[in-house]
Amino acid sequence: MGKSIAIIGAGITGLSSAYFIKKLRPDVDVTIFESSNRTGGKIQTYRKDGYTIELGPESYLGRKQIMTDIAQDIGLENDLITNQTGQSYIYAKNKLFPIPGGSILGVPTDIKPFLKTKLISPQGKLRAGLDLFKKPTEMNEDISVGAFFRERLGDEILENLIEPLMGGIYGTNIDDLSLMSTFPEFKHREEQFGSLIKGMRHEKLQRQKQRQLYPGAPKGQFKQFKHGLSSFIEYLTEYIVNKGVEIKYQTPIKDIITSQTNYEIISGDNKDTFDSVLVTTPHQTFMQWFGNDPAFDYFNSMDCTTVATVVLAFDEKNIENTYDGTGFVIARTSETDITACTWTSKKWPFTTPEGKVLIRAYVGKPNDTVVDEHTDEELVNIVKKDLSQMMTFKGAPDFSIVNRLPKSMPQYHVGHINKIRSIQTHIKQNYPKLRITGASFEAVGLPDCIQQGKNAVEELLAEL
Repeated sequence: MGKSIAIIGAGITGLSSAYFIKKLRPDVDVTIFESSNRTGGKIQTYRKDGYTIELGPESYLGRKQIMTDIAQDIGLENDLITNQTGQSYIYAKNKLFPIPGGSILGVPTDIKPFLKTKLISPQGKLRAGLDLFKKPTEMNEDISVGAFFRERLGDEILENLIEPLMGGIYGTNIDDLSLMSTFPEFKHREEQFGSLIKGMRHEKLQRQKQRQLYPGAPKGQFKQFKHGLSSFIEYLTEYIVNKGVEIKYQTPIKDIITSQTNYEIISGDNKDTFDSVLVTTPHQTFMQWFGNDPAFDYFNSMDCTTVATVVLAFDEKNIENTYDGTGFVIARTSETDITACTWTSKKWPFTTPEGKVLIRAYVGKPNDTVVDEHTDEELVNIVKKDLSQMMTFKGAPDFSIVNRLPKSMPQYHVGHINKIRSIQTHIKQNYPKLRITGASFEAVGLPDCIQQGKNAVEELLAEL
């Protein structure tokens, strides 16, 4: 008999894991168990009346090639779109400032745009320049992103430039966020070049050289599909099903029973036996099955941020936005409930019918309860009130959509990666031919989730 693998969860990690199994070992039987009636997890594209609106993730980072490679392989090559490069802004001191050119996640690499910006005071710029003369930061183990960048560049750069750009990605307070779990490359570059700024200059030159290899390529960082991210999920689902993968929808798992040689998956009144199991669900779900094992206790205390995406669609005559750009992030010193905003119709023109304007705002900070405590209508009003500081509304939106993602962003606090490595070692030693992966473990971006799935698949197939 052939070998069999159960995948728990049909989000992007689970689907891409099935894709890699069939690529590497077409003979292995794969069954995906999904508790809902659809694939894609947090990815959800609303398509109606000429709009293509992302209710979950908005796009993916194009230089992480793994997602593009799959898209090309499954037939979406001609649907790939790269964003138009446009100016992004930071809202601080009650106004919008252009993000200085040449910065990488807020770290300056070009002196001229950095000297020109009014976002940072002359004293703040001088303090950042000390990075060029400081020795590499001493670290015994992990430290927070906040501590590292304060040490290298000072408080002002951290709070007005780096924190809005980095903190929002992980929904975590920058002074709790683990450096080695999220941005270890900054520490590596600092050590390699003796200075963070010098290291990021090198990184920028590497990226420029890479672009010169593809002279006609678009210059934007982010990629999308002309029918939205859900089209990637739809094509990937069809692809793996055609390769023989079975997807069992509306099949929540009650338990996973371990034996010496295989695993029993209990769903409803059914018991299915598999040689190997890959779990790709959030930790709130998989702790139902592994919660009795004290090695997993870390997940009981892991904080998660609740966020919501609020979409507003306007007739262009009912909104005035004089800024030419793709959107903005918000410094935490600002008094707003929103954390960022994308001018979607400017960044991705294909999403919006002619004569209409589409905006996506993001609500939800670590440890605040604004999303939990307000109705959809109230959240829309909160967003409009905050956005009225940057643009003018002359009429009501044509429609609005609120998509809540409760406890959806696991917070990687200092020490996270060491705890995860310890748990992963425990799983390998005590649950042979089983792996657990996904956003609760390492990285939250779509290509990162795919890469984690691929890594787990390669390990499992080696054990089969």
